[in-house]
Amino acid sequence: DESASVHLGDEVQMRKPHACGVNRWIVIRTGVDIRIRCHQCGRAVLMPRTRFLRARRKTLRTGQPS
Repeated sequence: DESASVHLGDEVQMRKPHACGVNRWIVIRTGVDIRIRCHQCGRAVLMPRTRFLRARRKTLRTGQPS
């Protein structure tokens, strides 16, 4: 399923903005849990894949497929 694909280096837009005001994130770890890093302040957040897929609005730029 293409909507469930997450790649290392993907730049994604989330539904809710981060506390710093930006909702652009970069995927830095994939697996059962997804780790994303805020594009502006650099804060990293780890979340379950299912929660990430619900919270992701769209993929802005695709990283390398693994």
